[in-house]
Amino acid sequence: MKVVLQLVSECNVKIDGQKVAEIGKGFLLLLGVKNGDTEADATKLAKKISGLRIFNDENDKMNLSLADVGGSVVVVSNFTLYADCSHGRRPSFINAARPEISNPLYEFFCDELRKNGVEDVQTGEFGADMKVSLLNDGPITLVIDSEDLK
Repeated sequence: MKVVLQLVSECNVKIDGQKVAEIGKGFLLLLGVKNGDTEADATKLAKKISGLRIFNDENDKMNLSLADVGGSVVVVSNFTLYADCSHGRRPSFINAARPEISNPLYEFFCDELRKNGVEDVQTGEFGADMKVSLLNDGPITLVIDSEDLK
């Protein structure tokens, strides 16, 4: 599993012009699921993200977590994170897991964030055409792959 994490001051997701998610301070997580990913990957990734200390403390040091600042999360499924652009000009998405695999893992990942103390976890709609608006704070953007986590 792969996540593009953006620290945001605000974020919202719209589907067909209707707002389905909206947060203030927190994370926008673009989540990609690849073939072979498991619930163990989701658990490991959720634990890492929920504990990340990337919010500034009173000394302007990255030292606070989501829980420390009362932050929220928006999780948006994004199979394009596993695009293969190595050949030709049209990306291949053969490495991205099919919806019948990735959707349950997406939902499991969101539940794991909640189990790890993230109180406000909002989502887009799996497979929908979403319009995501955000105000990146910092800007701080991290790419985290479950394969790289110990």
